[in-house]
Amino acid sequence: MLTRSIGRYLSWPIDCLASLLAKTGVPPNVITWSALVVNLWACVFFAAGRFAAAGGLMILAGMCDLLDGPVARKQNRVSKFGGFLESILDRYSDLMLFLGLLVYYVQVNRFPYAILAGTAMAGAVMVGYAQARAESLGPASKVGFWERPERMVLMIVCALANQMELALWILAIGPNITVVHRIIHTWRQAEGKQRSTGIEDKAALNLAARQAKPSQETPATILTRSAGRGS
Repeated sequence: MLTRSIGRYLSWPIDCLASLLAKTGVPPNVITWSALVVNLWACVFFAAGRFAAAGGLMILAGMCDLLDGPVARKQNRVSKFGGFLESILDRYSDLMLFLGLLVYYVQVNRFPYAILAGTAMAGAVMVGYAQARAESLGPASKVGFWERPERMVLMIVCALANQMELALWILAIGPNITVVHRIIHTWRQAEGKQRSTGIEDKAALNLAARQAKPSQETPATILTRSAGRGS
């Protein structure tokens, strides 16, 4: 996955920068909120059609996303709420970026791309939701390619290259395919688990029935078997 590749190549500079920020005492949640504010700024640039500037701001927001976790660990401020807050604000950031693109394409009367922006927005939200719902049912469903880091990298590259139409086509199709993939994967795991549980329950019921079944042998049958063993 792209997430692991980014983490591997940027781990050392991110760690150094996180150490510097941790010494300043800046709370990790402030960094998380900063990412949202920067993405809101990028949304305004997308709405104005200034794609390259929006891509540059997305890089800055991405740096904030990469730093809040390491800073929290270095300051011993890791908390479940911090992870929850980051997840919520990431969803809002995604929605704002696509909303900016949708507004731009409506303004320039390119409605097919406005529809693509809306479809990409739905796919971006549903990828994470499908995973969260699958995990609430038991089996993990982190399959597919188009998670948030992949989507953000594609948007940044295409924004800097002024090729947002290409990005929208890919993001309107790819993430929604990932959602379908996760639905099928979760269904297969759930069905397999249900079938296995059913077999185990049936075996347990049969065993209980055999143990509870009274002996049907008569005293004469028991004496005959004993005599046969003694002969």
